[in-house]
Amino acid sequence: MATEKAATKMPGRSEKGKGGIELYSPTYFGACALGGIISCGPTHTSVTPLDLVKCRRQVDSKIYSSNVSAWRTIYKAEGLRGVFFGWSPTAVGYSFQGAGKYGFYEVFKYTYGDKMFPNANKTVVYLAASASAEFLADLALCPFEAIKVRMQTTIPPFASTLREGWGKVTAKEGTGGLYKGLYPLWGRQIPYTMVKFATFETTVNYIYATLGKPKETYNALQQTGVSFLGGYIAGIGCAVISHPADVMVSKLNADRQAGEGAGKAMSRIYGNIGFKGLWNGLPVRIAMIGTLTAFQWLIYDSFKVVLGLPTTGGH
Repeated sequence: MATEKAATKMPGRSEKGKGGIELYSPTYFGACALGGIISCGPTHTSVTPLDLVKCRRQVDSKIYSSNVSAWRTIYKAEGLRGVFFGWSPTAVGYSFQGAGKYGFYEVFKYTYGDKMFPNANKTVVYLAASASAEFLADLALCPFEAIKVRMQTTIPPFASTLREGWGKVTAKEGTGGLYKGLYPLWGRQIPYTMVKFATFETTVNYIYATLGKPKETYNALQQTGVSFLGGYIAGIGCAVISHPADVMVSKLNADRQAGEGAGKAMSRIYGNIGFKGLWNGLPVRIAMIGTLTAFQWLIYDSFKVVLGLPTTGGH
């Protein structure tokens, strides 16, 4: 990762993007949050078929012989609706999470890197800002993730819709039932997001340095192309580093016993699946997360371009 210092400050609040939005103003941060919704909600929803099979194979590695056979089996029994089962909590949850992830990242990156610690190492700023943003974003994601995983990993399904799932969880366990997977979710998402943002920023900086010309000399299409490439590279790292926690989140939501503490449940589950079991479904997740992350950065930076704002990274 980058080792250079953040001695060159980000543009001050008096500067404006080409669209007239004042950089690092509340309007700017609100635009970034909206960009996060647009980039995360639709992309996560679009890969629901991959996510569905991944979650089921994480919980039971013998349930399907392959991803293709899984989709064939599901489609034959339930049609296209079955292949996209769990799309509604995915769409809502990851829209909320996207707003927090990208919006708060921009807030914390500016606060830490420009206002509080202007001479700090850039990579440290990226890591701290992304960790802080994801910590908050997961508070919004967790209830919807819990319902999604329960819907996707139980056969017959725990619930058929987001509303039904929400009602069942809260009626039986109260609102606390929606957050029982929060710690494992933080364990999965915070390292994931730290790698996602720090690797992306560092990769984009490296690409522009290799090209040998300042980012501003390239047009919008070229800059968003760099964002896509940097996003795919970042996505591969994200998938690998967060996969064991992702497996544990799936198992925990599907197999946590009544009254069982999180630590005890994770210990029991690990005893059943072992270290090897924590890596079930990794190839699928690499394909899913790599593609997902690349398109998220492409959409996010394209949205910023439409608003006349600078793309992310390469400063």
